[in-house]
Amino acid sequence: MDKKEYDLIVIGTGSAMSIVTRVLHDSPELDIAVIENEAPGGICLTRGCIPSKMLLYPAELVDHIRQAKKFGIDAKIDDIDFSHIMKRMKEHTKGESKNIEKNLQRSDDLDFYQGTARFVEDYTIEINDKTIEGKKIIIGSGSRNIKPPIENLEKVGYLTSKTVLDVKELPKSVTVIGGGYIGAEYGYFLSMMGADVTIVGRVPQFVPSEEIHISEVLEKKLSEHIDIYTGYEAVKVAQKADQKGVLAKKVDPEHEGKEKLKFKSEEIFLAAGRRSNSDLLLPEKSGIKTDEEGWIKVDKTLETSKENIWALGDATGNHMFKHVANHEAEVVYHNAFGDGVMEVDHHAVPHAIFTYPQVASVGLKEEEAKENHDILVGNYPYEQTAKGSAMKVEDYFVKVIIEQETYKILGAHIVGPQASVLIQEIVNLMYTESQSAIPIYRGMHIHPSLSEVVQRAFSNLHVHDHEHQH
Repeated sequence: MDKKEYDLIVIGTGSAMSIVTRVLHDSPELDIAVIENEAPGGICLTRGCIPSKMLLYPAELVDHIRQAKKFGIDAKIDDIDFSHIMKRMKEHTKGESKNIEKNLQRSDDLDFYQGTARFVEDYTIEINDKTIEGKKIIIGSGSRNIKPPIENLEKVGYLTSKTVLDVKELPKSVTVIGGGYIGAEYGYFLSMMGADVTIVGRVPQFVPSEEIHISEVLEKKLSEHIDIYTGYEAVKVAQKADQKGVLAKKVDPEHEGKEKLKFKSEEIFLAAGRRSNSDLLLPEKSGIKTDEEGWIKVDKTLETSKENIWALGDATGNHMFKHVANHEAEVVYHNAFGDGVMEVDHHAVPHAIFTYPQVASVGLKEEEAKENHDILVGNYPYEQTAKGSAMKVEDYFVKVIIEQETYKILGAHIVGPQASVLIQEIVNLMYTESQSAIPIYRGMHIHPSLSEVVQRAFSNLHVHDHEHQH
C-alpha cells in the first residue's frame, strides 16, 4: 500500500487549527495533513461551549423576566419559541463549521481527510483506506460522552449534550442523569424553556468540581425550579408508552433517604462525564502511552512518550476547557516549530458554569490550599454591597484564598450574577510575576458596582479555620 508522507499531521480541527494556521504562514513549504471525524471546528464550536451558551442566554432572560415581580414589575411571558431558539443556535454553529470545512477542502496548502484516524505503527496513520506518515504529529482528538453501564439505556434512547442540539420540540419532562456542570447547565436551560426537569447525580455533592458551599448555594437556587437528587446512581431505564422510567439506587444506603427512587419523564438526558477517544485512535500502536482511563500522557511540554508527537486539549483529560486548549496549542506550536522549550502553565485555570446564578472558580480550593500553605480566607456576600442590595440578591458570595505571608492569590470561588466576569480581575493578577492581591486593594473600584464584592472579599480575610462556614 502506498504511504503518503507529511511534515505535519494534525488530528482534530479544534484548537489545534491555530497551529496549522501559523505553520502555513511561517513555513508554507511544509506538507500538512488535517484529519477530522466530526463536523469541523472542534467540540467547543460544534457541540460544546458556543451552542450551549447560545441556549443559556435566552434561558437567563426568561429567568430575569420571572424575577421582575420582586421589583414591582408585572411582566409575563406569552410564549417561548423553542424552535426559534434552537434554529438560531444551529444556523450559527453550522454556518461557522461549514466555513471551516470549505476552507479545509479548498485549501491548496494542505490535505484534508474526513474520517476516523487510527495509528497502525510508529508515526503511521490509517484513514479511509489510505496510509499516511508524519514527521511530526499533533493529537487534538477531543473527548466524547461517557455511557455508563445502565441497563436498557441504548434500547430506550437518550439525549446528550451533542444530540440535544438537534431537538426541535421541547420535551415536557426530562430526567438528567449526571450532577456535574453539563447536567446543571442543560437542566437549567430545559427548565427555563418550560420542561419539568429532574437531575439525578451519583456524587453526594451537586456539581462536585466546586467548593462545597458554592455547590450548596447553586443547588438551593436551582432547586426552586428543578428537582435535584444527589448520591443516587441510575442503574436501569425502561419505556412505557411515551414515558421513560429511570431507576436509581442510593450510592451509600447508610445515609438517610430511600435506597431506591424511580423517575418518569418524556426524555432522558445523559450527562455522566467525558471519556477519551483513544480507543478509536489506538495511540499505543505508535508507542504513545495512555493512563488507565485512556487519556494520552504528556510531559510539561505536552510531548507524548513518543518523540515529535504532542497532544493537547481534551485528548489529555486535563482541564477540559477551550481556553486551556488554546493555551496548550500555543505551547505545542512553540515546542514543535519554535526555538527553545515552553512548558504548559495550569496554575490558574478558570472556569464558569453558566446557570443563574453563575459559578466561577480559579486555582485551589480551601482544603487543597491549606495542605501546603499558611492561608488567609476571605468571604463576602453580594447582598452587603450597594449593587447587590439594589439587585435584591441573597445567598451569593465571593470566597478568596491567599498565602498569609506573601498575599499571593491561591484561589477564588464565586457564586452569583456575573461570576464569570467578576473573577477575571483575580485571574489576571494570578498571571503576574508576584501573583499578589495588593493591586485589588490599590485599584479604585467603581461604586456602586458588583466588582466591589471582590474587593471586599479580599478585605475580609481571616486565618484558615476548618470550622469556619460561609
